[in-house]
Amino acid sequence: MIDDIKRDANTRMGKSVESLVHELAKVRTGRAHPSLLDHIRVDYYGSEVPISQVANINVEDARTLTVIPWEKNMAAVVEKAIMTSDLGLNPMSAGSVIRVPMPPLTEERRKELIRVVRHEAEGAKVAVRNIRRDANHDLKDMVKEKLISEDDERRGQEIIQGLTDQHTKQIDEFLGEKEKDLMEI
Repeated sequence: MIDDIKRDANTRMGKSVESLVHELAKVRTGRAHPSLLDHIRVDYYGSEVPISQVANINVEDARTLTVIPWEKNMAAVVEKAIMTSDLGLNPMSAGSVIRVPMPPLTEERRKELIRVVRHEAEGAKVAVRNIRRDANHDLKDMVKEKLISEDDERRGQEIIQGLTDQHTKQIDEFLGEKEKDLMEI
């Protein structure tokens, strides 16, 4: 039973780390990449949908993305969504094609992106700690139901804490790598 809780916690913590890696990949380090816009959501006839469901995103050159909405009347909505995102981009509309130039990263912008990255990492750490709390709660419930002894609960909590420390360390490593990438000129 403790193995089931451990396995579940390990899987969920691993998914939290994977999610962080996916989020960190969206933070740009100077080059244009279509995945930079993945998290932007657009109001499409009353519902919020990812930008990739209403437009085609391509790389024009190393510093420019082109966004081509599938419906011409969506161009203004897509442009506004890009402009109001946390990426600090300034899209330019040319008819139905929206060009998104990637400004060179200034020192100020790099520090702002590092703050964003640290916020994402902290969110992942909170998720890992919440998973730890849930697993410990499950262990306490098992003790109440007399399925395991208090010693087993304590050993289970130590195992869960070990998993938490391991995944937190991974998060810190990914954060360090991304910060290093962002500070390179």
